[in-house]
Amino acid sequence: MPAMSIASGSTLTLLAAARPARPTSGKPWGNASAEATGELGVDLVAGQSTVTSLRATSPLRLLVPRARGPSVWAYMSNLGGGLVAGDQTRLEVRAGAGTVCYLGTQGSTKIYRCTEGRTCRQELRATLATGARLILAPDPVTCFAAARFEQCQRFELAPAAGLVLVDWFTAGRQARGERWAFDGYDSRNEIWLDGTPVLRDALHLDPAAGPLTDPYRCGRFDCFAVLVLVGEPVRAAAAQLLARVAAKPAAPHGDLVLAASPLAAGALLRVAGRHTEAVARLVRDQLEFVCAWLQDDPWARKW
Repeated sequence: MPAMSIASGSTLTLLAAARPARPTSGKPWGNASAEATGELGVDLVAGQSTVTSLRATSPLRLLVPRARGPSVWAYMSNLGGGLVAGDQTRLEVRAGAGTVCYLGTQGSTKIYRCTEGRTCRQELRATLATGARLILAPDPVTCFAAARFEQCQRFELAPAAGLVLVDWFTAGRQARGERWAFDGYDSRNEIWLDGTPVLRDALHLDPAAGPLTDPYRCGRFDCFAVLVLVGEPVRAAAAQLLARVAAKPAAPHGDLVLAASPLAAGALLRVAGRHTEAVARLVRDQLEFVCAWLQDDPWARKW
């Protein structure tokens, strides 16, 4: 997927601390991992969504081309474009009452080869106040051969808050013969609405349990995606999504296979595709309504 191009004339905010000479373990950087933390806070100031807190430590970077306006736009990035063996990132996101925030990535998150059994980990915690709307739509995770990746994302929504979540991954660097060649992939999403859990979704892929290319595992597909809509602001869009999928003839042997399920005040869509580009287009089509929230199209120069 191509990297996001930032329109000329926009304001770009970049926070990233210099990488220390040695990690906390005292091991040299040549065979060590890094722990990074970040914070993004958005509040309503004079009627506009505004970044009021922003912090990141290396190798995590937060780029904010739109720090104030009808919506805030922020992008997660890493030095080198991805995570190396043992890297850990933790990001806290706080969306204040009535704010709108779009959070994406510059490109696909690359998980490089993990040595000595170490795992790359990514953690995100988001809190949405009343009336806040968060769109978390990163590019897919791409694991290189022998990579190991774990992700945990938790969202806590107040009443009348809305969440749009895209979580997806690819088969790897197929041009280099690395189709489903990683050593492990784990992803967990938890969503709470007004203190009540509405979704706990977990995925575990381990080639030790059998080849990932088996027909009853990943099979012929090279990209999998989950799209989640939760909360009052997305209730109408969720109902429309469910209706569109229900009206579409099932195509179990097609290049794209869809399955949609209703959630409390929302919907969940699962997509399996033979080509990442086709999955990207489908997800983009389902998120057309988001452009009205943002008063712009974040994918116009991307997908």
